[in-house]
Amino acid sequence: NIAMAAQMTDAHRRFLQVLMSHGIMEGSEARKLHRRCCEIHKVYYAHDKLDDFISTINNHLQPLFMQIRKGMSEDDGRAHYALVNLAETEITKMASDYTENELELFRKAMDLIISSENGFASSTDILNLADQLKTKKMKKKEAEQVLKVFVEDRWLSERNGEYTLHTRCIIEMEQYILSNYQDVARKCNICHSLAIQSQVCESCGIGMHLPCVRKYFRTQTEPRCPQCNDFWSCDIP
Repeated sequence: NIAMAAQMTDAHRRFLQVLMSHGIMEGSEARKLHRRCCEIHKVYYAHDKLDDFISTINNHLQPLFMQIRKGMSEDDGRAHYALVNLAETEITKMASDYTENELELFRKAMDLIISSENGFASSTDILNLADQLKTKKMKKKEAEQVLKVFVEDRWLSERNGEYTLHTRCIIEMEQYILSNYQDVARKCNICHSLAIQSQVCESCGIGMHLPCVRKYFRTQTEPRCPQCNDFWSCDIP
């Protein structure tokens, strides 16, 4: 333990503080931050050692039930790092920031997104649920405002009136989603992490993230499912 403690430097502490203030950080930003922290505190720096640097921090976060986790943006496949609270694996970690009926609206939006074919739910469908909330009904105008806050806080992402789960939400709630939506939640056949926006094989039903689909079929003349070898009928993004 003493040896382990010796590894944690001011560079690690600075990195952790900055990540905490951001909540989530894109991979290239995290790499820049790693370099800057090492330079400021005159600590050994190697550009390919970010994951080792983070695992040192994670060793020290373990007793606090926290962890820096790496995940992927479903839009472009880029790596992201987020600080995750392991003690509260559920939506309870959001409870301190939102009211009960706001959380209920989030859960309903999540239900729609996860059970949809493409990983998106339209704002119309979500807003139609606002006056059916059990905790306290919400006017559409109010619900629109709440959805905006979920986007600002990076729990949801919005594109042309369609909502999906933000990368931060997927990294933080992967285990919660996999255990609470067992019938509909699936892991990507390529990278084995939770896939919300995905393409699904019509023959055997496996799913793949769009960036993983793109990468996997890049070298193939005829796209065939990695699981059942049937023709991949979806359009390759």
